[in-house]
Amino acid sequence: MNRRQWMLSLLATLGAPAWVSAGRIEPKTRAAVSRALDWLAREQKRQGYWEANQMQYRVAMTALAGNAMLCEGSTTTRGKYARNIRLAVDYLLDLSEPGGGAQPNGLIGYKNDYHYTYGHGFSMLFLSQVFGEEEDAERREQLKRVLTRAVVFCGQAQTTAGGWGYVSAKDGGDFDEGSTCVTQVQGLRACRNAGIPVPKEIIDRAVEYIKKCTTPEGGVQYSIKGGGARPPITAAAVACMFSSGEYDNEYVKKLLAYCKSNLSASGNDSRSFGHWHYSHYYYSQVMYRIGGDDWKNYSRTLSQNILRLQSNDGSWKDTHVGPVYTTSMNATILQIENGYLPIYQR
Repeated sequence: MNRRQWMLSLLATLGAPAWVSAGRIEPKTRAAVSRALDWLAREQKRQGYWEANQMQYRVAMTALAGNAMLCEGSTTTRGKYARNIRLAVDYLLDLSEPGGGAQPNGLIGYKNDYHYTYGHGFSMLFLSQVFGEEEDAERREQLKRVLTRAVVFCGQAQTTAGGWGYVSAKDGGDFDEGSTCVTQVQGLRACRNAGIPVPKEIIDRAVEYIKKCTTPEGGVQYSIKGGGARPPITAAAVACMFSSGEYDNEYVKKLLAYCKSNLSASGNDSRSFGHWHYSHYYYSQVMYRIGGDDWKNYSRTLSQNILRLQSNDGSWKDTHVGPVYTTSMNATILQIENGYLPIYQR
């Protein structure tokens, strides 16, 4: 029995709901999260997926929404959102297995999706967290098979520079950029943490790619070819470094200093390029691991700002990607202190 299963078992014995273990989360925040997850549950399609505006990004949205529900303490077999999580896992596994409309090369997604690496990376993250909790032997074996093949695909999709683009290196002419690179690295680290074999050189090359994208001021550029330093990608890069086990070296300190100067929990980020929620989805993971007063002050301001913007139906609106994206990210941010998912734990 792992740590979370033990915790849930103890809480069940005591007759307490799962969130009690995270008493640090204020009742107002807890209520907002419940409304957000209920909204996501209503938005899930019968086939198990979620989607962004204009029916886009089904794989990525399914992984992000499912992950937000895992953060609440539910699993595929227990909790309020067990059925929703189970349907999401079914959708991704069916999509990933040969014969299920999937790609035989290990891609979790649709080959005709021009941004399929996002979905692939987020799915590795989500399914690896599920894998760690799965009790059914047959289902566990299926998850292991899918994730193992996903890691192989990820390695084959890496560009000669060590990054990733919106599609594989072969499909995209060896194009790469920072945000998709970070998505792959965090997904790979989550797989490794769950016991899936991940060649060390894949992650090492990716970390070097991110370093080569970094300006002298500590901001991470759009790609290795330039494009200007961007706070959202820098925040994601720091989270990536933390996931890779790098916390206190001078490079990470430089990235953190840049984020501190360019990201605001109050919502006044002038250089977030319209990706405020994305920025703090990653930056909150970093600040939580730093802990102490830095986390307390940051999380208090961030939570207040997020709650202020929540819609009456429980969602957060986003005119670009869509409310499923924004609601999933905000719900995850607000639940980081629950500590249920290994990828977000201190």
